[in-house]
Amino acid sequence: MLVEWAARVGYGARGFVYLSVGVLVLLAAMDLIGDSVGTKGALAWLATQPLGRLWALLIGLGLAAFVMWRVLQSVFDADHEGTSWNGLGTRMSQLFSAFSYAALAVAAFSLLMDTPDDPAAEGVAQSQTYASTVLALPFGKWLLVAGGLAIFSIGVSNIVKAVREDFTEYLACSDRLCRRVGPLARIGHVARGLAYLPLAALVVLAGLHAEAADVTSFGAALDAVERQPAGPWVLAVAALGFVAFGAFSFIEARFRRIRPPRKLKSPL
Repeated sequence: MLVEWAARVGYGARGFVYLSVGVLVLLAAMDLIGDSVGTKGALAWLATQPLGRLWALLIGLGLAAFVMWRVLQSVFDADHEGTSWNGLGTRMSQLFSAFSYAALAVAAFSLLMDTPDDPAAEGVAQSQTYASTVLALPFGKWLLVAGGLAIFSIGVSNIVKAVREDFTEYLACSDRLCRRVGPLARIGHVARGLAYLPLAALVVLAGLHAEAADVTSFGAALDAVERQPAGPWVLAVAALGFVAFGAFSFIEARFRRIRPPRKLKSPL
């Protein structure tokens, strides 16, 4: 029961984060606020609002619960994916997800001590600092290129998953409801996938030019898209995709089948 509730809280926290990102990106596309933000930027923006640190604490705890669930899925095979190539591929993806949401949880908790005045600028500065560190390493130029290609592969995998995955497979809801909510997951994964591609391109170019200043944040990459012809419309569509992904996460929080692992000694 504890595992189930932790997983459901985790899905809800993920949904809240992506819903916030979608709303903020949509407002940026409509020029109602400044720059677009990614997931960390959305957390930083929430932390500047009334009761912001309480929001950061609750979201951090929810994301930590989601990380625990991802570890149970990937390492202990909570979804009973097995050890086939497809099963191992799914579990490796869940393990990578655990690391990424762990970083997001740490970012949420860090806001309890320090809230940046400009989350968008802070995100760009951090990205450029990381890029400078990578470029200072042996073969750093090519390591940065590899990082950009990894981001590109994440984007493409999200798009492929949107086409191939049956997102309602793990939901305990009626066929009618499943048919209605399934498209939310597909739209959300396509939006997430496409949003990674501009950032991937900028990181690859930064590596090729060996110039850390070319690296930017997720939100700043979306701003670069907005400056293109029809960019605000593209950004608005992406924002609605993020909202759809957040909405489906809430559906998962309510209806997903949560099955604790058969045993806690299953190797990956």
